[in-house]
Amino acid sequence: MAKSKLYLVEASMLPDVFLRVCEAKELLARGTVRTVAEATARAGISRSAYYKYKDSITPFRDVRRDRIVTMSLITQDRPGALSSVLTLFAEAGANILTINQSIPTNGVGVVTISFTAEDLRSGLDELRERLSALPTVVDLSVLAG
Repeated sequence: MAKSKLYLVEASMLPDVFLRVCEAKELLARGTVRTVAEATARAGISRSAYYKYKDSITPFRDVRRDRIVTMSLITQDRPGALSSVLTLFAEAGANILTINQSIPTNGVGVVTISFTAEDLRSGLDELRERLSALPTVVDLSVLAG
């Protein structure tokens, strides 16, 4: 099988049908609609156009623009410790992408959180300071971003 060629193209340069296919795919992925028929009707395209192009068009996520940051936190093993951390992320306007939490040992656990920092209401430094000030956070480090 021949290797596919991929191109990065500004959305305004694409035929309208490609953008509408992406819209239909997003409606389905978010659960806004339940069927392809509903998605295509809302996007204003035929089902045949959707099926023709659905595997050939995918929105590009610009990692540089989205500024994905990964933090590792060591937290005390106490009820509400992770909840207080996540509350600060929400208050800061961070969009959390992944959360990985280890099973606590010796009274502490490791939590790794990846998030987009493009919409932070305050800077990354302020978020780090607020997280470090939590009584249940033992240590914090930025792994990437």
